[in-house]
Amino acid sequence: MANKMPPNGKRPKARKGTMARLVKMLFEFYPVMLPLSIACILFCAVVGSIPSIFMQNIMTIVEKYQTSGDWAAAQPEILEVVGMLAVIYVLSLVSNIVWHQMMAILTQGFLRKMRERMFAKMQNLPIKYFDTHNHGDIMSHYTNDIDTLRQMISQSLPNVITAIVTVVTVVSVMLWFSVWMWAVVMLGVFAMLYVVKKVGGNSAKYFVRQQQAIGKTEGYIEEIMNGQKVVKVFCHEEASKADFDKINDALCEDARLANQFANMLMPILNNIGNTLYVLVALTGGVLLHLNVPNLSISGLALDISIVVPFLNMTKQFCGNVSQVSQQVNSVIMALAGADRIFMMLDEEPEEDNGYVTLVNVKREDGKLVETDLRTGIWAWRHPHKADGTVTYTELKGDVRLNHVDFGYVPEKMVLHDVCVYAEPGQKVAFVGATGAGKTTITNLINRFYDIADGKIRYDGININKIKKEDLRRSLGVVLQETNLFTGTVMDNIRYGNMDASDRQCVEAARLVGADDFITRLPQGYKTMLTGNGANLSQGQRQLIAIARAAVADPPVMIMDEATSSIDTRTEAIVQRGMDSLMKGRTVFVIAHRLSTVRNSDVIMVLEKGRIIERGSHTELIAQKGKYYQLYTGAFELE
Repeated sequence: MANKMPPNGKRPKARKGTMARLVKMLFEFYPVMLPLSIACILFCAVVGSIPSIFMQNIMTIVEKYQTSGDWAAAQPEILEVVGMLAVIYVLSLVSNIVWHQMMAILTQGFLRKMRERMFAKMQNLPIKYFDTHNHGDIMSHYTNDIDTLRQMISQSLPNVITAIVTVVTVVSVMLWFSVWMWAVVMLGVFAMLYVVKKVGGNSAKYFVRQQQAIGKTEGYIEEIMNGQKVVKVFCHEEASKADFDKINDALCEDARLANQFANMLMPILNNIGNTLYVLVALTGGVLLHLNVPNLSISGLALDISIVVPFLNMTKQFCGNVSQVSQQVNSVIMALAGADRIFMMLDEEPEEDNGYVTLVNVKREDGKLVETDLRTGIWAWRHPHKADGTVTYTELKGDVRLNHVDFGYVPEKMVLHDVCVYAEPGQKVAFVGATGAGKTTITNLINRFYDIADGKIRYDGININKIKKEDLRRSLGVVLQETNLFTGTVMDNIRYGNMDASDRQCVEAARLVGADDFITRLPQGYKTMLTGNGANLSQGQRQLIAIARAAVADPPVMIMDEATSSIDTRTEAIVQRGMDSLMKGRTVFVIAHRLSTVRNSDVIMVLEKGRIIERGSHTELIAQKGKYYQLYTGAFELE
């Protein structure tokens, strides 16, 4: 599903304060190393801008002793100036090495911490976020957006700081040398700023659009990769290529315009710099010819020892202005990437105001007593704020939905006045056409979404009072869409209960009938699975997912089309294992295949978000209503 757009159809603009927030985070992560690195960068920048002063001093010494010809007397003064310059350059070299090494550590460390913060945030986001955002676009935050930050922190920002400090230092020295030639340079500055604003502004706009287009392109590629079988089954290769070409062309156009304006900027600034150099030379030549004293702020007469260093500083000034403009695009791209990252970090986390927790208990004198030992008996620990008391309610699996209304968006309700009563040990089945609201009900029991009206109670406790982590720990879920993780078969089964032993994992696999095929794999339970279990059949992957739920040993099971991908023979094996798994548990079953729900205690028929029939298989057949029509017409709803 693509990113949802705001109501006005426009993408949100980059927010203000992104750079300040980045700098704040850098100081937060590296409170000592960052200031030290900046100090070294500033020192190198200042040192790089003072050779003109030393050149002016040397030329003054040369002029001083030129008339007398006593070069022996001039040598100590020249050596003193050259010696000072050598010491400063050695210190600059050391600073340069230090800040480059520190910036490498700082950059990679910052990116590592950012990825950790992003991933931690992602784990706290509600399911709704992933339903409404393209997964490829989310991945782009970790790859493309993060890489733009690397480029900016390690190269662009140090270069911009160096260039700005050099420009400020050089302009200050120019003002000290000659106010008249400095005024000529300022005319060039205004011309450069105007060009940067006009051309650079357009470049920045398209670089931001390019960053957004990259996320959209990567999202589409990820979507097509996941649906490659569907594309080939329906022979949509050419249509997919055509759709990709449109998205790719939009990216190309944004990138072309961004780089076109960026590539225009440098030649224009270079030519302004060359023109400025000529104007400064002409101004210096005129002032030398006039030989008018006291034209410099310091009171020194304007001579060749001022004009030559000034021309060098003009070239240095123009070079650094070009350097800043060259890095601006990288900074803008990074800020666009950072803004996308911060938008994710600023998403509202999944709310959890629950205070009822799940704890181990033991029975003493007929009472439930909390314990740190694993007793196999669980209870809801319910603190009461009114009187400060704590009560313990044994976890049995009594789930009740009372007059529940729900909609994914407020203006469109999906469920209407739904009432479900599942007593401990009961098997409750939901049947109905696609979109009737079957899976939505189980999503509400898990609190992936919160209801609009009504109540859901678990063992008599409002589930809004139960901490989500504890609520979900008490529920075993087998989804229609199987997800296996990179790791061994044993690791994937243990995912249901990280404290489970190998023996418990094997027992869970045997219970659901998965042990037979697992032991025939090349390394048995140690066989590595990659690519969502691509080396297994769909049915085998589903069996491992069912074993994963079984090892959690929860009192309530939710089976969302748990056997939809299993052939008839395998289904019979799994059904026997699932029957054993379901004993003594409350089970919610969602099925299109009606043969799998015949033995349910209660079957509920949903239509357009309402429960229109309920009862056992025999009762519903006798009523000859919707269920009777579905069952006698075909064993499949679709």
